[in-house]
Amino acid sequence: MKQTAEIKHLFPMAAILTAVFLWGSSFSTMRMVLNVLDPMSAIFLRLFIASLCILPFTGKLFPRNYKRGDWKILGGMVLFQPCLYFTFESRALIYTTSSQAAIVSACLPLMVAVAAWIFLSEAINTKIIVGLVLSITGVVLLTLFQSRGAAAPNPVLGNSLELLAMVAACGYMILVKQLSSRYNTWTLTAMQVLGGTLFFLPGILPLLAADPAIWSSKLILLLLFLGPCVSLGAFGLYNYGIKTISVSKASICINLIPVTAILLGWIFLEETLNLKQGVAIGIVILGVGLSNHKSRN
Repeated sequence: MKQTAEIKHLFPMAAILTAVFLWGSSFSTMRMVLNVLDPMSAIFLRLFIASLCILPFTGKLFPRNYKRGDWKILGGMVLFQPCLYFTFESRALIYTTSSQAAIVSACLPLMVAVAAWIFLSEAINTKIIVGLVLSITGVVLLTLFQSRGAAAPNPVLGNSLELLAMVAACGYMILVKQLSSRYNTWTLTAMQVLGGTLFFLPGILPLLAADPAIWSSKLILLLLFLGPCVSLGAFGLYNYGIKTISVSKASICINLIPVTAILLGWIFLEETLNLKQGVAIGIVILGVGLSNHKSRN
């Protein structure tokens, strides 16, 4: 029985880790897209492409277990993620460096753990606390050990916007946990993608006035990755995983995003990875592993 329970735990955790991998790989991809497109236009396109992929299945995804009053929770979920989250984070990276933004984002698991304790009555045991502290410490060290980049034009504003993005992400995780027991994973994902597409619809205006020469095969491939794989696939996998794993444990995995981004940059883009960064990565992985480890009786 224990072995069966552990196997059932592995699938949702694998889904969350895959989502984290996709989100981590999207950082460099999104930066390349933002070199060509306005942030509003880039977000609209990735969500619009994801919407086209899920549109043929919307008939099967229509919520049949709708409970009166759920529109408030569903609307809040869509508002938090992707609407407010993408709005705040895309602007934050204009004013602050990615390293500083990563340090700010490390507070998300702590925010989620407290919110889950207050609103979902989730218990916070010693392993979760230690894993949380280790993962946050690792992310802070990882960003501090990075090589210096361009100066941030307004770090206070940028970091404040990133903090608001983390508040939105925290709200999203709490609401998804409440909804996941009644709604299909892909129903929630479809609502996020379609709702986000409508929210960022004004992003189509700069595209209408853009030079047709910007539509290179590279840009199209990047958008195809960000749409179906990241905006659709990662959301769906994370929503699936959070159905059975506590919000506190799932949120700690978010600290693997900067780890993924740096490792992929080292492997595929020949970016430097020093020994201190390697140690910091090990600390983050240790923290995530410890928080999700089940004790054997």
